[in-house]
Amino acid sequence: MNQHDAHMAGELLGFAKTGVRNLAAAITETATPRVREVLNRQLHDSIRSHAHIFNYMYERGLYPAYSLEQIIQGDLRRANMALQMAVDERY
Repeated sequence: MNQHDAHMAGELLGFAKTGVRNLAAAITETATPRVREVLNRQLHDSIRSHAHIFNYMYERGLYPAYSLEQIIQGDLRRANMALQMAVDERY
């Protein structure tokens, strides 16, 4: 898998996580039982989607969730890439 695909999978995981969070918040804001039921179903579907995306990434070594050292190294690599892109844009 190339870097672009890995990046896109990570973005998709982030969007899925945001969807779960937003649906959970929406459930607490609704006063209508039927709407709450619909949102609950959507929340559970979103949680399953998030798990599916996470497992896809984890199985391919794209998300080392249980290795703090790998996570830190990946974060540092991405931060350095972002800094380099900012420098490159200036010149």
